[in-house]
Amino acid sequence: MMSLLDALAAVPDTASLKQLASATDLHPSTAHRILAAMCQARFVERQDAGAYRLGIRLLELGSIVKSRINLRDVALPFMQTLHEKIGESINLGIRHEDEIVYLERTSSGRSLVRVVYLVGGRAPLHLTSLGKLFLAADGLPKVREYARRTGLPGKTPHSLTQLDALEKALDKIRRHGIAYDDEEAELGLRCVAAPIHDEEGNIVAALSVSAPTDRHDPTWATEVKLTANAVSQALGFRGHSK
Repeated sequence: MMSLLDALAAVPDTASLKQLASATDLHPSTAHRILAAMCQARFVERQDAGAYRLGIRLLELGSIVKSRINLRDVALPFMQTLHEKIGESINLGIRHEDEIVYLERTSSGRSLVRVVYLVGGRAPLHLTSLGKLFLAADGLPKVREYARRTGLPGKTPHSLTQLDALEKALDKIRRHGIAYDDEEAELGLRCVAAPIHDEEGNIVAALSVSAPTDRHDPTWATEVKLTANAVSQALGFRGHSK
């Protein structure tokens, strides 16, 4: 598959099955079978004349990768500054469907944060301060769809597994522009998060401070919100987070 992608990338427009099989040293029937699967996944497009070219899905994925890399690069200096100021772990996360994906994290030598907060880790939206920000931006109908779709699974006795409790928490987030995780994803861990907006005002990511419960400081809410706003402005956002 990778050889076929490289071969298609090397031609200016389209290539025939014969050309691709020759360029990759694959048997034509093998190349045809792999290309069929790639066409189904939209990585490759097949023309009426039996020629192939790179598919639109690659452009979509490339745009996603580009946006995430840029976001990480922009956010990291602000995250490091906040980390140096408060001495706790700072997390950068984005939404992928019904989960938060952690893109970056400044680690603290004294931190007890475990796997869920490792870079590349995932967690359900309703269990994290980061994820709740995205749910709050969705509005009530979409939140109810999320609840039906996921069943609101819990991780700890503090997890919000009932829709009415989640709706109440999201309403508070909309009013204050800040979200909390009070031992909902992991016992002994508290987090506070603020949203990051793009130039159009959409929430594209969020920043959080995570620390053991006994070290949690209420003043972090202001600090993380100021930092998230600074990242938003660096991304072109000119409004004010609510």
